[in-house]
Amino acid sequence: MSFTSHMDLALEEARAAAARGEVPVGAVLVAPDGAVLARAGNRTRELNDPTAHAEVLVIRAACAALGAERLPDHDLYVTLEPCPMCATAISFARIRRLYFGASDPKSGGVGQGPRIYAHSQCHHVPEIYEGLAEADCAALLKSFFAERR
Repeated sequence: MSFTSHMDLALEEARAAAARGEVPVGAVLVAPDGAVLARAGNRTRELNDPTAHAEVLVIRAACAALGAERLPDHDLYVTLEPCPMCATAISFARIRRLYFGASDPKSGGVGQGPRIYAHSQCHHVPEIYEGLAEADCAALLKSFFAERR
């Protein structure tokens, strides 16, 4: 079985989020057979919900579609390193692999800041692959914030 990245779909969701005025983060959740179960971009402003990060939205959608509270053997692609809240949700969902594009030195929770998966209290640690389409993911974020300054 060959590896297929779904970061291009996550970038599409991030661009759509930017067009809505949201911080441009996109996520795609993939089933064990490679089918895309859910895709979303940030919607915190639109939904007036501070938890409506792309990662949380795809986890919610996939769990609802499957009628399950956990997603073992599923993979998550995100354009930006998950924040501590999302990193914890990923652990609670038992996601198998986390792929992300750009690192987030300010608000990241995986390789930066609290490093959620490094704590002994963390019950599940996904396989982590960082830097997929990193330049594209970082450029989208830089462009978005440059326009607002």
